This record gives sequence, C-alpha cells and structure tokens, in this order.
Amino acid sequence: MEDKIHIYFMPGLAASSRIFEFIHVAEDKFELHYLEWLEPANENESLPSYAAKYLKLIEHEQAVLIGVSFGGILVQEISRLIAVRKVIIISSIKSQDEMPKRLKLLRSSGAYKFFPTKQIAKIDDFSKYNFHPNLKKKGELYNKYLSIRNEKYLNWALRNVLFWSNKSIQPGVIHIHGTKDEIFPIKHVKDCISVEDGTHAMIIIKAKKISAIIENILLV
Repeated sequence: MEDKIHIYFMPGLAASSRIFEFIHVAEDKFELHYLEWLEPANENESLPSYAAKYLKLIEHEQAVLIGVSFGGILVQEISRLIAVRKVIIISSIKSQDEMPKRLKLLRSSGAYKFFPTKQIAKIDDFSKYNFHPNLKKKGELYNKYLSIRNEKYLNWALRNVLFWSNKSIQPGVIHIHGTKDEIFPIKHVKDCISVEDGTHAMIIIKAKKISAIIENILLV
C-alpha cells in the first residue's frame, strides 16, 4: 500500500536493529525499516557528517524516524537534513540540559578517555566466563543485541554522546522515557511520555507498551 507510514528505526550505541524485534504495529498501516550503525570515517568525524551518510538509506519521503538512546540523538541530527513526518526518541535526550551530572563530569574531567571500550569490544567473553546464571543470561543478551565490537566506533560513539552540542530542543520531537532509566534519569528530562518502571533497556522489556504508544502517536 502506497499510503502506509514508513518508519525507520535506529538502535542504541553499539546495538543492532534486533533490539526492535518485539516492536509490533499494525502491518496494514505501517512499513518498518531498520538502520544499522555505520563505521565512522575516523574517530574525529563530526556527528552531522556522520548523519548525512544515512540520507541515501532513507528512501521514503516524510518518513518517521525512531531512535533509541544514542540512536535518538542521531535521528535528531538526520532530521535537520531532510523533511520528516515525525521524530520519536526513546530512552534518549533532546539537549545537553537533559544529560545527567555524572556524564557531564565524565566529559569535563576527560575520564571518558579511560572508559573500557576494549571490554565492550570483547563482550563475547562476558557470557563465556560468568557462570552465575543471571550474569550468563545477561551476557547472552548483550551478545545478541550489541552488534559492534569495533573499538574505533566505540570511542567515536562515546565521545559524540558526551559532546553532543545540541543546546536547544528541536520543535516537534516526541520523547518516550522510562521512569527508571539508569543512564538518563527521567528527573533531568522535560516533556516526555513516561513509561512506568521503564529502564534504559525498555525497548525490549516494555516493547508491547512502547508499540502501543508509537501507534497512538502516529495514528492520531
């Protein structure tokens, strides 16, 4: 159907589009497309330059862009470059003002340079060597959903989250946020649709609720 609403999904930092596997919306009204992280040209590539690479991957006019966490930041940058129907961010931030103090401190102190990106890059080892059932299960989930182990990408991504220079909120951005988000606490977030008990991983854990919210936003 030509009148379907096209939705493009962007996952969170280092994650694959598999994080959206439990998001289900009316098939007769929506067509879903999944974006993946591209490798940055170098560790100094700007976020606007990086966002421009996605323009050739978004093939439909007036599409809806939905991004999770760092993916939410990226879709906001993409929406500066093309006309979109709507931008929805999940478990993300809309400006520097919504970033928690501990992340601001990580940025200003330069401590982010010592973040163990090598350990994330070797996340496969996590499930192999943690024998407690809960830790092993968590490791298996990380292996399933975290698709990028490239250290260059991880260093680039972490720096671009911390140094995102957006000082003013873009008009029309719709924000869905969990009340128990441990990365971006909701107390710093303004004007959002809150999801009770939603954590930073709620795109998986609260997928049914989020699916309903997305449908409601786009069909009103």
